[in-house]
Amino acid sequence: MAEKYDVVIIGSGPAGYVAAIKAAQLGLNVACVEQWLDDSDSMQLGGTCLNVGCIPSKALLDSSQKFAEVRDNLTAHGISVKKSEIDIPAMLARKDQIVSQLTGGIAGLFKHNGVTAISGTGKVLVGAKVEVTDNKGSVQILDASNVIIAAGSVPVSIAPAPIDNEYIIDSTGALVLTEVPVRLGVIGAGVIGLELGSVWRRLGSEVVMLEALDDFLPMMDIQVAKEAAKIFKKQGLDIRLGARVIRTEVKNNKVEVTYTSAGTEHTELFDKLIVAVGRRPRSEDLFSSDSGVTLDERGFIYVNDNCETEAPHVYAVGDVVRGLMLAHKASEEGVMVVERIAGKQAQMNYDCVPSVIYTHPEIAAVGQTEQELKADGIEYKTGVFPFAASGRALAANDSDGIVKMIADAETDRILGCHIIGPSAADLVQQVVIAMEFGSSAEDLALTVFGHPTLSEAVHEAALAVDGQAIHVANRKKR
Repeated sequence: MAEKYDVVIIGSGPAGYVAAIKAAQLGLNVACVEQWLDDSDSMQLGGTCLNVGCIPSKALLDSSQKFAEVRDNLTAHGISVKKSEIDIPAMLARKDQIVSQLTGGIAGLFKHNGVTAISGTGKVLVGAKVEVTDNKGSVQILDASNVIIAAGSVPVSIAPAPIDNEYIIDSTGALVLTEVPVRLGVIGAGVIGLELGSVWRRLGSEVVMLEALDDFLPMMDIQVAKEAAKIFKKQGLDIRLGARVIRTEVKNNKVEVTYTSAGTEHTELFDKLIVAVGRRPRSEDLFSSDSGVTLDERGFIYVNDNCETEAPHVYAVGDVVRGLMLAHKASEEGVMVVERIAGKQAQMNYDCVPSVIYTHPEIAAVGQTEQELKADGIEYKTGVFPFAASGRALAANDSDGIVKMIADAETDRILGCHIIGPSAADLVQQVVIAMEFGSSAEDLALTVFGHPTLSEAVHEAALAVDGQAIHVANRKKR
């Protein structure tokens, strides 16, 4: 007889494990199925984010930034360091310890909350049943009142650059390089490419980024994207737009990359090549043919605004459904779904989901961009404040970037905020909260911010929306 659960969740990444814990807190009997195994073939919770994504990449970003600070920036503070060296194995060991601590923490939280963790690969069958196959081929059937699919995503591969896990690697391979490549190529100058390229550039690699698109960071506000391109160029990232890779060849322990740009063919040699052209939903073999779950042409699971699939009592959240692939978006979708299962009228506000690129300086955004508002014909006003005018940023010798606030021209309601600068990921959250409560730019302008803080840049940008900034010359309003 199949085991019966109120909720069965497939995947234990940020969407799955948060949903599982929340469901248990709400009194539901819940099981979470995870196929990830560690080196000893034991179940490893946490999904891509904790194991080979968000967390390990941020550990390397922080380690490499500290090394770059010691090597390049401490003289401005009057600190002299005769010689700085990076111990790559020690850096990787620290990263692995952080991952182990967090994944082990999830296991502890599952035990504390009474979540049943099941090792294996899950498949949704008709009637909200889940077939689980473990790594030895044994199969069991779980009978669920509700199923939540939180299977996550995998790196996109491209035919001209097949992954060999030695010279041509994906984002996972870029987290375990044991030495600094003299010359590193990166295909893709999006979020993942910029973060990984930044790590190895700081550690000494010559980094060349080949981006097929003609525009840099087109999903970001155009003013912030232009500021970012200027800053990254100053840092030594060689970003080549309109560069489409057509073939690669490994020879003599190097990767030869051929790409076209403006109709001309170019060839470059690299010690390593990272393929970072995005991610796709992990939706293959997740369903029986009669499950009732449908996919779109890109492999995303079709869901409505409440993350319900077309199969009764089957939900999907996170990277396998529409929208940005963001861990926090995935987590909140998981919470929304289990609260609805438990009878609560939960909803998710997709207009207030922030996004972050963890370069240095960080790039963070919430709401609409200026180009989106123009395309929609919405009248708006903007306020911009540079960190070069922030006393706290100058004191920290970290004053690159801007805060840009966008508000409705008539109502003054905040429509978006776009930041490149120190602690942008944390600063933008202040605006997320303001937008969640329907605040106007004037509301932020009238709020008292501590001095000296980086947060004052948000305050000044809000003041600048109506030409009232104090610490920068205001633009004349037409």
